[in-house]
Amino acid sequence: MSRDFVSVTELAGDEVSAEQVERICRRYYWAGEYCRGKDVLEVACGAGQGVGYLAGLSGSVMAGDVSQPILAIAARHYGDRFAFRQFDAHKMPFEASTFDVLVIFEAIYYIRDLDQFFAECKRVLRPRGVLLIVTANKDLFDFNASPHSFRYLGVPELNHELGRFGFACEFFGDTPVQAVSIRQRVLRPFKMIASRLGLIPKTTSGKKLLKRLVFGKLVKMPAEIREDTCLHVKPSTLDPSVPDIGHKVIFCAARLIG
Repeated sequence: MSRDFVSVTELAGDEVSAEQVERICRRYYWAGEYCRGKDVLEVACGAGQGVGYLAGLSGSVMAGDVSQPILAIAARHYGDRFAFRQFDAHKMPFEASTFDVLVIFEAIYYIRDLDQFFAECKRVLRPRGVLLIVTANKDLFDFNASPHSFRYLGVPELNHELGRFGFACEFFGDTPVQAVSIRQRVLRPFKMIASRLGLIPKTTSGKKLLKRLVFGKLVKMPAEIREDTCLHVKPSTLDPSVPDIGHKVIFCAARLIG
């Protein structure tokens, strides 16, 4: 049975928290430093909010997703500026050693067979190529898994799994939990209880009321981020051997050395 990613993906025009927009911006701003002048592939690009930004920095960009309905939304925004491709991350339709940088943001937990995916990443990357991963931090006590997800990897797990495929990893943390609003911090234990009881809505539309409670006023998700959409904030360096409990989001830069 195919999975409905439209209902769990933040799309252009959706009401989201300002923090969500900031998180999307920061992961692409971070990735941009690795992509300057390089040949880049974004896997599971979703509605393509970051594709235009990366295209402005990179030598070339390819992007695609497994969901045709979501790609159609991206295509409507970009028009003839960009051609998206539909493909499965388990078997990418590209020749070996095609890209310098491979990007996958907030989607690795939707991949059924991570061994096959990492092998594909190694195949399509050039020597010394970089795999950039952004993922929700499963090691927070109030973590709530997304519907359709298979497996979340924390910092030590990512370091181990990628190491088996010849990648050397650096890790960074984004959105410190101690820097969020007092309201968010007070509500974290209630979020944990709701998550464990299965009370948190599964769809983005269903979570809207919850977002208003936690974050207050919501904003519109942009169709495309730009250099000045949000402030540029560098992520914090993390120890690859220790589970992180201080950030909502994990960044991983894995360089192919084997």
